[in-house]
Amino acid sequence: MITAKERYSDNKLAKRLQRNTAQAITDFNMIDEGDRVMVCLSGGKDSFTLLDVLMALQKRAPIRFELLAVNLDQKQPGFPQHVLPDYAKQIGVPLHVIEQDTYRVVKRLIPEGKTTCSLCSRMRRGALYRFAAENGITRIALGHHRDDIIETLFLNLFYGGRIKAMPPKLLSDGGKHVVIRPLAYCSEQDISRYAETRAFPIIPCDLCGSQPNLQRQAIKEMLTLWKKKHPGRIENIFRAIGSVTPSHLADRELFDFIHLGKENQWTEENSSKLRVSQDLREPLAF
Repeated sequence: MITAKERYSDNKLAKRLQRNTAQAITDFNMIDEGDRVMVCLSGGKDSFTLLDVLMALQKRAPIRFELLAVNLDQKQPGFPQHVLPDYAKQIGVPLHVIEQDTYRVVKRLIPEGKTTCSLCSRMRRGALYRFAAENGITRIALGHHRDDIIETLFLNLFYGGRIKAMPPKLLSDGGKHVVIRPLAYCSEQDISRYAETRAFPIIPCDLCGSQPNLQRQAIKEMLTLWKKKHPGRIENIFRAIGSVTPSHLADRELFDFIHLGKENQWTEENSSKLRVSQDLREPLAF
């Protein structure tokens, strides 16, 4: 039996996740009036939480928008096909299952023992984009959270030599789809705890037998250590992602160093070559 103290703690957690999600949606204008939002439901804790929180916000949002859950059945051996349809029926959300045997394709192209996540992700994205185009979807919502964004920053920094993370909102390479990450302000710790309290029917992500992403795991372990030894560091890192000073980096396309000092005193605002990410489009009102 749940105690009054536990119930209070659970309610506080739910409110924090909803508040952080609503703030991210507002800050990045993720959802507009009349949007048809496709929630990519994989069966993991993040996507279950995303759908649950969006449903709660939908009831009191100042605008009207539609939610549709979509799952890609990749035909992995042992995948429990009944779990997601049963859950969607239980909560009253329409669910569409896309059946595409990407499992065999990945297994054929990737050597045994190598991680299949990269190729699998690209194929999965293609299938979801096709469905979105064919069904009038205006927003594609993914369950990436704050920790995913920070981990990606360090993966690109350490292994790719780039300062790049996951934007909370982006326009797909083809320019046809707006992808949003409403959980961008939410911590993985909160999401994990929330998934436990809500008893989501979690489906393991290792059904394909792929090796884990060892680079991401190393970054995750590093950040976990930092959380324990340096309280507040993770929050500062995430804050820094949204507070960039182009003139204090060394990207010549991001800031016009060439003309700096040639005429009037240069300021950041009049940089003619300030580059805006091609992944973002004009903000939308929420």
